[in-house]
Amino acid sequence: MDPARQGRGEHDCTLRLEREGLYSRHDGACKARDGGESMAWWSWVIGGAIFLGAELAFVNAQFYFVFVGSAAIVVGLIAAGSPGLAAWLQWAIFAALALVSMVLFRRRLYGWLRGHPPAVAAGPAGGTLTLPAALEPGQTCQAEHGGSFWAVRNDGQTAMSAGTRVRIVRVDGLTLLVRAEHPQTT
Repeated sequence: MDPARQGRGEHDCTLRLEREGLYSRHDGACKARDGGESMAWWSWVIGGAIFLGAELAFVNAQFYFVFVGSAAIVVGLIAAGSPGLAAWLQWAIFAALALVSMVLFRRRLYGWLRGHPPAVAAGPAGGTLTLPAALEPGQTCQAEHGGSFWAVRNDGQTAMSAGTRVRIVRVDGLTLLVRAEHPQTT
């Protein structure tokens, strides 16, 4: 039966949608093309897959896209099982799933997968160098370390001779405070 002959209400819908180019007499899809009552389940799954792929594509998305993508896929599965589910309800479920899963699980899962990176040594403290000149306690000289010249101060209680291997105990501005790596025995 021709959709235009099914009744006055259906006829008005058909004529209006034909004028707007949203209706074809061949497929009779008046309601589906009129904004519909629900979204296609596969659009949620495709959107979720795009978010999951984006998480892989970006170097450090910090695991946010995983939860958004997973929530979209779950909504797609729910919509596939309940074809009449309203679009507003699908969006509400999506928002709730994405937010709740991010708040409850993101930090733990991100920390578990990323682990704890080892501490990075910042600066020359802990390094070693060889003294170019003898140093009494509290005295300073110039020495090369790491490709640049530094003021080096004897931070220990004993004198150190030229050529002594010393350990940098800390950095004070542009001065390396050093102590003998192996205290000299006299």
